[in-house]
Amino acid sequence: MSGLVKASRFAGNTFAFWVLLIGVIAFFFPSGFTWIGPYITILLGIIMFGMGMTLTVQDFKAVARQPKSVFIGVAAQYTIMPLLAFGLATLFQLPPELAVGVILVGCCPGGTASNVITYLAKGNTALSVAITSVSTLLAPILTPALIFVFASQWLDVSFFGMFMSVVQVVLIPVVLGIGVRSLLKEKVEKAIPVMPLVSVIAIVAIIGSIVGGSKEQIVTSGLLIFSIVVIHNGLGLLIGFTLAKALKLDLASQKAIAVEVGMQNSGLGATLAAAHFNPVAAVPSAIFSIWHNVSGTLVVTFWSRKN
Repeated sequence: MSGLVKASRFAGNTFAFWVLLIGVIAFFFPSGFTWIGPYITILLGIIMFGMGMTLTVQDFKAVARQPKSVFIGVAAQYTIMPLLAFGLATLFQLPPELAVGVILVGCCPGGTASNVITYLAKGNTALSVAITSVSTLLAPILTPALIFVFASQWLDVSFFGMFMSVVQVVLIPVVLGIGVRSLLKEKVEKAIPVMPLVSVIAIVAIIGSIVGGSKEQIVTSGLLIFSIVVIHNGLGLLIGFTLAKALKLDLASQKAIAVEVGMQNSGLGATLAAAHFNPVAAVPSAIFSIWHNVSGTLVVTFWSRKN
């Protein structure tokens, strides 16, 4: 078991490297990853189940202890990124599938990697976990609603279809994970250190599948989408930090909100794109998955040196 824990810790610490490596391999050898496509929903469900297993009563008590900060973080998550996504898709006059793909990323809740980045950046980790938890639980309603509002001008959007998808791949696995931890406390405590390894394997498999299946689209529009992803992520981090500072939160909370706003659950975006739109719509999510881990590492390095 100790060997698995060490491997899990290593995988978590080198997550950005594995994402980038698998992305490159899948681009040059797509046939080795395209078979994963039908299992993307299951893989995301496993990731969210693992997230649910890591949540405790203390995490939800953090919401009660700092309701203002949690509200600011969740509100910023579901306003700043969707608006930026819509603005960028309009400004760059993206074709429908890619426009919807960018908006999909913007309308997703925060990703679990944000908690790790906040911790490494010496931010308010409890606040980060609370914002991720609340935004994830609100995702079945807010994510489909925001996608419907912002993406309908490009493609037909089924609110109910996406609602059911988010319930199946996010809400149910998270609730099950919380339930399993409540019932099997001691056994789950032993398994939790291994969950980062499971999550890393599942995430890189999803990314490999999307990159391998979208190679042609990446070749033709990859540079443009990469530029948009960098701008989207960078502005999310900057505006999130600036907003928290303007509202007079402490520095640790400013870092947490910046990271929560800038880092998205792009795995959910990819799953929704593959299930409800053309697979091309999953390309922005795949690139975002790679880039936001790189930018997260850069943010940690910057704040560490500043401190």
